[in-house]
Amino acid sequence: MAQQRPDISQAAWEDAQLLWDYHQMHHEIRPCSVIIGLGSHDLGVATTSAQLYRQGFAPLVVFSGANSPTTSGRFPRGEAVHYREHAMMLGVPSSAILLEPRATNTAENLSLSREVLAAAEVPVSSVLLVSKPYEQRRSFATAMKIWPDVEIVCASEPMSLSEYANKIGTKTVVDMLVGTLQRLVEYPKRGFIISQEVPATAVSAYERLRACGFDSRVIPS
Repeated sequence: MAQQRPDISQAAWEDAQLLWDYHQMHHEIRPCSVIIGLGSHDLGVATTSAQLYRQGFAPLVVFSGANSPTTSGRFPRGEAVHYREHAMMLGVPSSAILLEPRATNTAENLSLSREVLAAAEVPVSSVLLVSKPYEQRRSFATAMKIWPDVEIVCASEPMSLSEYANKIGTKTVVDMLVGTLQRLVEYPKRGFIISQEVPATAVSAYERLRACGFDSRVIPS
């Protein structure tokens, strides 16, 4: 049973835990041609990318991301730039980092990073794709649509739903879990990502949470 929290009902928290588990791909981390850290508000992406590099899982890191309304204040010079600086503070040499500073969504993260790697003449057969924990599955589905000829291994900062909620706020996290689930259902129809099986239990959890007001990240369907 999911841990009880004072800022959300037990039933809603259990639904959130179900979505949290579904959104993660649970891939075994293995060596890849390159690490790609997807830009966002979460510096944990850069931290995890740096750790994976230092553990020898790839010889090169690409940080991708410009800004969004939620990151312009936190990363005024762009997500990729701040990620790079953070990774260098954690011991990643500048020579092992490539920047992609223009992407404003996940599809652009992948397509523009591929262009950067091609320009640098880096052969890529596999990508260790680092995202926020609740964005693993959608990032994977996007990568398979944009870059289907490479192997994608998903990773994110290892933490529980409770730890992540403590980090950025329960309402924010649950809203994002709901919004991401909706995108996994809607985006294949729009040609943005590949279609994946979404269990009925996940759809039901999404519907209950949305009905409870966890809907700030929902898009018009």
